[in-house]
Amino acid sequence: MSAPPQGSAPPIEVTDAHLIEQSWRHPERFGVLFDRYFDILHRYVHMRLGESAADDIAAETFLRAFRSRQRYDVGRPSARAWLYGIASNLVADHQRNEARRYRALARSAELSDIASHDDHVVRRVSAAIMKPQLASGLARLSAGDRDVLMLVACAQLSYEEVADALGIPQGTVGSRLNRARKKLRKVIGPYEEAL
Repeated sequence: MSAPPQGSAPPIEVTDAHLIEQSWRHPERFGVLFDRYFDILHRYVHMRLGESAADDIAAETFLRAFRSRQRYDVGRPSARAWLYGIASNLVADHQRNEARRYRALARSAELSDIASHDDHVVRRVSAAIMKPQLASGLARLSAGDRDVLMLVACAQLSYEEVADALGIPQGTVGSRLNRARKKLRKVIGPYEEAL
């Protein structure tokens, strides 16, 4: 392996903000962000909604991001939290729409044992990757508490990134996460501190 030629600098990592700014004039540059983040966003959505929705929601995340790239604050070098925020909003939209469909089906078919939307989603997640007790505990959390918990536990975002993604103060992130952990401990008992 040869040393780089004298006087040449090592390659500089192009920030997400720089790519977004470049994409204003050269839209194809946005594809680099897709390559950087699609897999982790897909994994996050898969954990939240299951395999059937992951492809569509992850792709829609990038479509919405691309369409709103002109409004991106290029003072923020990383777009990770911004993309997770878009994905979280799409997950919530999907959950609301699915809940409406279940309510309509229940009214039209008069089925009394259709589970609530949250129970349905958590059962799908639990069947794929989690213990049933944890799934039951997640179903009992409020949507806001569950969003914070999933962004920290599944996406491994920092409190600052979660606050940025959800548009809430960092203190709210901490209190929601604390509340979610306490509620889960009551349901499932002592659990690994990964949550």
